[in-house]
Amino acid sequence: MTVGLLYESPENDENGIKLTAEQLGIDLKIIPFRKIAVTISQNGYKFASKGKDFTETIKNVSTILNRAQSKNRRIYSAHLMETLGKKVINPFSIEFICYSKFRTLLNLWSSGLPIPKTVYVPCDPADIVKENQVINNELDIAELFIQELGNEIVIKPDAGTHGKSIVLSKNKEELITNIQQIKPSIINPIGVMSQEFIQKWFYDLRIIVYKEAGKNIACHPVGLARAGFNDFRTNTFLGNLVFDTALSPHICELAEKCGKALAGNHEAWVLGLDAMINDGVKKTNDEVVKNQLGKAAATFNEVKKIQKDSTRLRDFKTWNSNLEAAVEKYKNTEPYREIKNIIEQNIESNQSNIVFHEANACPDFWENTRLITGMNLAIPLLKSAQNL
Repeated sequence: MTVGLLYESPENDENGIKLTAEQLGIDLKIIPFRKIAVTISQNGYKFASKGKDFTETIKNVSTILNRAQSKNRRIYSAHLMETLGKKVINPFSIEFICYSKFRTLLNLWSSGLPIPKTVYVPCDPADIVKENQVINNELDIAELFIQELGNEIVIKPDAGTHGKSIVLSKNKEELITNIQQIKPSIINPIGVMSQEFIQKWFYDLRIIVYKEAGKNIACHPVGLARAGFNDFRTNTFLGNLVFDTALSPHICELAEKCGKALAGNHEAWVLGLDAMINDGVKKTNDEVVKNQLGKAAATFNEVKKIQKDSTRLRDFKTWNSNLEAAVEKYKNTEPYREIKNIIEQNIESNQSNIVFHEANACPDFWENTRLITGMNLAIPLLKSAQNL
């Protein structure tokens, strides 16, 4: 029996998994999950595109690496493959929890783990009733949020990614306006979720926690710090820089407990946890940090140019070698080392103030996490699939 890689389209992470499997000598079968017909009948099942039948491929695969990018497709594919008798990384129940920010936080909260104060109101901003009459709930929702959180409030889509549609309200008028913009959608199926505004500094953290089959839960001891002053959202998709940072044993222990809270007793899984240091102190050296970030950005721009280079579609190995060289040059600059040192000192002195606010069941890893923190997620994914 072999390992199957299920995905929608071959992005860098999936090409990286293929390359790593080749290096490890693992037989990896490719299973598309987009323009595909999944048929079930009294005669069994069929899995085919317009030009190729993948049914026998699936029958001969024992474990599936589920890398569908859409959260909804990932939930469907996990459930489908488990119903067909396959082991799946990550399993359906983990995907179901991580699909929703509020479900994620509920699991962390019930395990006594530090999270931002969060409020969920299950009604939508506007309800359409009989004869197309509209009931407007924006004011009531806003007042419920203010009652629990005060004035500075962050609104988040429950199933959003990459910082999309996350907005900060600083007063009641802004809050009502932001709530009015919310419509039921694929990233916000029902209701409205809000959180207290965490007074972090200029960065947040992506922490990798995982479990290989037959081994204990582990936290990679180096975190990915996403840094910048352009926006209160420090997501890398919004143009922020990345730095590696050492994580204390205390933070690693908490991250492992987060993994346990979300994954339960599953044999193998990989999660990307997003966390913030709730500092709450106005810094006096922001200008120094901004100056160093500006200098670091000049070198990182070369990394971003390579990341966008279409060579990756034609010659992934060459593109990857060029990217590795550019990132190594970036990490060896003085501004990079200076910012890394500032972040690590801040984490060390405020580690007891960390809060975990999100979990990603299909974290991006090939471009930033692997090269900045030294963690190639393809390795525990593939080794776990083999062990399963």
